[in-house]
Amino acid sequence: MEWRDEGIVLSRRALGERDALLVLFTPDHGRHLGIVKGGAGRRRGPLLQPGNRLEATWRARLERHLGQFDLEAIRLYPAGFLDRPRELAALASALVLLDVTLPERDPHPRLYAALLALLEHLAASAPDWPAAYVEFELLLLAELGFGLDLASCAVTGEGRDLAYVSPKTGRAVSRGAAGEWASRLLPLPAFLIGEAPAEVPAGEIAQGLRLAGHFLNRHIFEPADRLMPAPRVRFAGLWHPEEEDG
Repeated sequence: MEWRDEGIVLSRRALGERDALLVLFTPDHGRHLGIVKGGAGRRRGPLLQPGNRLEATWRARLERHLGQFDLEAIRLYPAGFLDRPRELAALASALVLLDVTLPERDPHPRLYAALLALLEHLAASAPDWPAAYVEFELLLLAELGFGLDLASCAVTGEGRDLAYVSPKTGRAVSRGAAGEWASRLLPLPAFLIGEAPAEVPAGEIAQGLRLAGHFLNRHIFEPADRLMPAPRVRFAGLWHPEEEDG
């Protein structure tokens, strides 16, 4: 059994003294595990850095077996922003969310494309990378079957003046329809429902992270009696609602 695909490293861990167990996210084969011979050594170790984009060949005697990876570098993304803490925190957060939420070997090509686009934004230090990160998390929710409905108001059915999201249903609510219930709703940042500016204010990024985080907890982590992964908690902690600009 053999296939070839590209992939982005989600995580790795030592397997014995010399080898490594690699988790690779690929467009056609999903989140896939495999052994990398010599992957724990100094020569091959840098290739397996989480966030690297690799060309992969996977081989096993039977499809259900763990199998073994042969790898070649396409682009080593993290090396391009080692001196930018927020970008590194975003990378760690995105990778761990995929690693702990995606079922093994279930393809998600749209999500892979979104992750690759996010990596390009991070590497270029594009001003809109924080907005791209929030949109990535909302796509993750949608790919797992828990997408939000931000197109129209859950009460009036209209698409105007949307300002909140119901924490129970994930549907948008207009400012007028919210009324006295506004304090119980989640703020809906404007960049998620209109044309985003080149650089979204940090306060709106904080709102977007709070919104996505609420539904990640509600639908994925709390039902499994698990906590939000620490890298995601750390990344969200870098953004504060009172900030005006990133």
